[in-house]
Amino acid sequence: MTAHAAGVKFEHISAAEQYKGIIDVMLLCGGSATDLPEQTPVIAKMFNTVDSFDTHAKIPEFYETVNAAAKQGGTVSVISTGWDPGLFSLNRLLAEAILPEGTDYTFWGKGVSQGHSDAIRRVPGVKAGVQYTVPVQQMIDRIRGGETPELSTREKHLRECYVVAEAGANEDEIRETIVSMPNYFADYDTTVTFITEEELAANHKGMPHGGFVIRSGITGEGTKQIIEFGLKLESNPEFTASVLIAYARAAYKLSAEGVTGAKTVFDIPLGYLSPKSPEELRKELL
Repeated sequence: MTAHAAGVKFEHISAAEQYKGIIDVMLLCGGSATDLPEQTPVIAKMFNTVDSFDTHAKIPEFYETVNAAAKQGGTVSVISTGWDPGLFSLNRLLAEAILPEGTDYTFWGKGVSQGHSDAIRRVPGVKAGVQYTVPVQQMIDRIRGGETPELSTREKHLRECYVVAEAGANEDEIRETIVSMPNYFADYDTTVTFITEEELAANHKGMPHGGFVIRSGITGEGTKQIIEFGLKLESNPEFTASVLIAYARAAYKLSAEGVTGAKTVFDIPLGYLSPKSPEELRKELL
């Protein structure tokens, strides 16, 4: 056990059921690819849960599965929280509702993409590496200026890869394998920079991220209106954890009211995220 984990109790997931009725809300921190699709329905039958399932295309079917499990268990299961999906989703909905005649744009970064970083580390000859998703500033400036361009994947983001090669590995082959990788890099302008292990440890050990949701629309006689929400995060995991904790508070409140089933950020009033009373919120923040 590391020093910072001293005093923290660890239990195998098989022991979860013995905490039924003791734990108010379970925060599920597994991966979206294989962990959460299996874990959330099982845990939601026993506990109120919050997760950060982020495979956008699969959220509808994930919701249906979790909703059935939570209804069966009489629990509340808040799915797909975090910042995208999550806070960005809320802002896309809000902006579209206010500016129905308009166009949405979502930019991610500059930040570390964990999935893309894992992909480059699996390339033969790569010892270690990290990948940054970088929004194209020129496009952001055009949209902030009121334009509504149709943008391809390549026009919206760049991919910057920093790679530590194995001794004797062919760097040209590594670079070509990365930039031509389908579903990850082939559709983007991608740079590959080779660095030492020391440089990687010194300059690329953090987990920064962030991004923008921008909607450019018109009202009245073609009057241009822009809504923007942005995040600049030094630690993606710490910020995502903070969002999950706020939604755990909401899950507890909903459960106390007798609500059951799966919920998304669209279903939960923002006041439920706060530890403050409705009276305090009206007085201090409204």
